[in-house]
Amino acid sequence: MKTRNAMIAAAALALAAAAGTLTLAPHAVAQAGDSMMMAANSMGQVWDAFGGNQEAQKYSTSTQITPDNVKDLKVAWSIHTGDVASGGHSTTWGATPLFVNNTVYVGTPFYRIFAVEPDTGKTKWTYSASGHDGPPENQGYKSRGVAYWAASAPEPGQPCQKMVYVGTMNGELHGVDADTGKPCAGFGKNGVVDVNAWLNTNSKWKIGLLQPPAVYKDTLILGWAGNDWVYKTANPGTVYGIDARTGALKWTFNIIPPEMVNETGTANVWAGISVDPETGLAFLPTSSPSPNYYGGDRLQEMPYATATVAVDAETGEVRWSRQLVHHDIWDVDTNSAPTLVDLHKDGQTIPALVQATKMGFLFVLNRNTGEPIYPIEERPVPASDIKGEHAAPTQPYVPIPEPTTADTTPPVSKLADLVSFGECSRWKARLRDEGRFTPPSLQGSISWPATVGGVEWGGGAVDPTTATYVVNSDQVPQVYTLIPRDEANKQYGDALRGKGGYAAQAGSAYGFKLENFLNMWGMPCWAPPYGTLSSYDLNTGKLNWKKPFGQVQKWGFYMPESWGSVTIGAPVITKSGLVFIGASMDSRVRAIDMKTGNVLWKHLVDAPAVSQPAVYTYKGREYVVFTAGGNGILTPRLSDQLVAFALPQK
Repeated sequence: MKTRNAMIAAAALALAAAAGTLTLAPHAVAQAGDSMMMAANSMGQVWDAFGGNQEAQKYSTSTQITPDNVKDLKVAWSIHTGDVASGGHSTTWGATPLFVNNTVYVGTPFYRIFAVEPDTGKTKWTYSASGHDGPPENQGYKSRGVAYWAASAPEPGQPCQKMVYVGTMNGELHGVDADTGKPCAGFGKNGVVDVNAWLNTNSKWKIGLLQPPAVYKDTLILGWAGNDWVYKTANPGTVYGIDARTGALKWTFNIIPPEMVNETGTANVWAGISVDPETGLAFLPTSSPSPNYYGGDRLQEMPYATATVAVDAETGEVRWSRQLVHHDIWDVDTNSAPTLVDLHKDGQTIPALVQATKMGFLFVLNRNTGEPIYPIEERPVPASDIKGEHAAPTQPYVPIPEPTTADTTPPVSKLADLVSFGECSRWKARLRDEGRFTPPSLQGSISWPATVGGVEWGGGAVDPTTATYVVNSDQVPQVYTLIPRDEANKQYGDALRGKGGYAAQAGSAYGFKLENFLNMWGMPCWAPPYGTLSSYDLNTGKLNWKKPFGQVQKWGFYMPESWGSVTIGAPVITKSGLVFIGASMDSRVRAIDMKTGNVLWKHLVDAPAVSQPAVYTYKGREYVVFTAGGNGILTPRLSDQLVAFALPQK
């Protein structure tokens, strides 16, 4: 993911403690080799990708746990990896466990792979990609897990016919044998591919392989994370197609036009990537260019930036693209893999995808053509008053399905304003606030929704049998201020980052300051809810229900459930009518009734579970497995817990 700054963390910090989630779902038996994997997993269904399957559906066909008996869920097993906050450095663990090859695989923030027994949590083997030697390139210790590949025609008696891959935040991709955990000697150099070797233009830092690659046949599709906000010109965004067996580079997709590479950077893919196994299209959610909050030096159109781009998974050739934010000056990256689902409208079956965004929009597109299934309107937005800047006059707007966030900033919290003696209302009166797409300014602008979302990097989940889509969303404004270069140099010198949320945007005409809209006591200056969970019928575009979700915990107290919580981590849906999700700041995982949105079960875990859970059935018993690792954006509470829940055995 694009590196999140400590100041973003403070926004959630002021809102409270910790919660968690992670998800498991089935794999669509369509691409070559899948039938073999299903046979190898006859004891339980496959969950072989970050999004449950390569389509990012986060859907499980398991039915043993139901709305009626979910209240009886208990801890089946729990382990601690030992990979948490070492040597004064924070860890960020948002890994989705995989269930495939009759094994649960999970990657850790110290770049280790754990292979564990699905029913006991007993460790089969571990693999270590690197030692504990500090945060690589200032991007920290982070992991969103591992990827899995199996040969469609395995060679008998040969190793590495099934492989697990883990990336590091210094640009190394490791490939190991899925059965033994031993490095695959034929993959790169002794099992390691140095992805940095392919990216040497304006290389300001080693890239981070935070998100596991997507898999299509014998190709891995790989994006990378960067160090945002500090430079005008930085590593230009690229996506790679890699041979799954050898690690050899097959193709490169360049997001930034070649004539612009010395004026900007990033616009990378740090989020998940989804793949249609029938058409071989890979769907890339691209991010904003640098400098993130001032675009006066990058006024030329970059149609692949902050967009969804469909490429041929075998060649990297662009098939279609749709830009979701024009001339992005808000850092509202396309931040999750689009979810693929077939819709039924007007007597037709339509191959679709749903791209959720930080702006709270749900773009529903034909995944073969990129054409909208529900209308996209170009609406006028506020103009910039910054010298040299030219904000786009219009932005894409999606009225159906209903956005997860409102068009205007929430009102000032009466409680927060009262206890701070009017601080919140006085501050807001000084700021520029024209609702969605208010540009950054010298006086300070309220950004709504801010870079923390809207919908965050997990995206939503879909029941493919009913086209019911469930997604959680943050409701968080922040304050964006541009600082002229001379003034920034006087205040911060040569610092790339500084106190109070400063980032240099070095090389551009303006530094940048991000502040959390909080009063002197750390209370949100805006009225709740701070987070919601919503359900949509994608066949009609209608909202089924929308409710505050999660709970804020602070000073030892739980705030009202009607306030909701800032969340990180996506839901998963089961065929039996349940939604499993962690994500909340209170470190509890929950089961939700899919029909009503009501909470049916919740359980305290060690830290927020900031990824979707895995759901699988093994030896006749259904399990829901969360990584409870935490994320400093939500709360300082971190852990290394991998915990599985199941119904009591009779």
